[in-house]
Amino acid sequence: MSYELNVAHLYGDLMNTYGDAGNILALKYYAKQMDVDINVTVVSLDEEFHSDDYDMALFGGGQDFEQTIVSKDIQTKKAELIKFIESGGPILAICGGFQLLGHYYIGADGEKMPGIGALDHYTLSQDNNRFIGNIEIKNEETGETYHGFENHQGRTFLGADERPLGRVLSGKGNNGEDGSEGAIYKNVYCSYFHGPVLTRNGNIAKHLLIAALKRKYPDVDFSKQAALPIPATF
Repeated sequence: MSYELNVAHLYGDLMNTYGDAGNILALKYYAKQMDVDINVTVVSLDEEFHSDDYDMALFGGGQDFEQTIVSKDIQTKKAELIKFIESGGPILAICGGFQLLGHYYIGADGEKMPGIGALDHYTLSQDNNRFIGNIEIKNEETGETYHGFENHQGRTFLGADERPLGRVLSGKGNNGEDGSEGAIYKNVYCSYFHGPVLTRNGNIAKHLLIAALKRKYPDVDFSKQAALPIPATF
């Protein structure tokens, strides 16, 4: 039996600086191994997001100008995005997408930009400094190790209901202070890993896909798909 998942690519025409196309290709590749078809729809400015229409969402990063525009428009989608998240909808949010799901972020020029407060984190800026370089983290719950490349000025601090995607083994992570990188809340996975993160970390794709399948097909046993070995690199 084959299955189908509908994926919203939030602001895919604006927030696509860090290899979202590669994440979509990787997601389709891993999904095919599970007999799952992926349909992707870009949901951008002045377009409605209906939580019941989608099984997963991708939310990438962008430059400050684009992120400022998106921070205003996303307020119109706030209620439906929160509904989606609270109902267990899986989201992969990278860099700017990660920041905008939180309460606010401070831009490079010092301007405070509102997020939607769906997740309980906030982001401050750095003066004349960025966190740049390869990064390795370990998820303390699964024991999985993830690899990426970070390049961000923001310093994000997680809230009480969030747990990090992983603890930093090498690199800076969310803020260079507490050893956290990324965030997990329900089925939302956030990270500062730039580039197509799913091509290097297949297990994250697997977690997202299994969560989406279980949510859409609650009466189906997906233990076989969950047990499939997923290559770490696409």
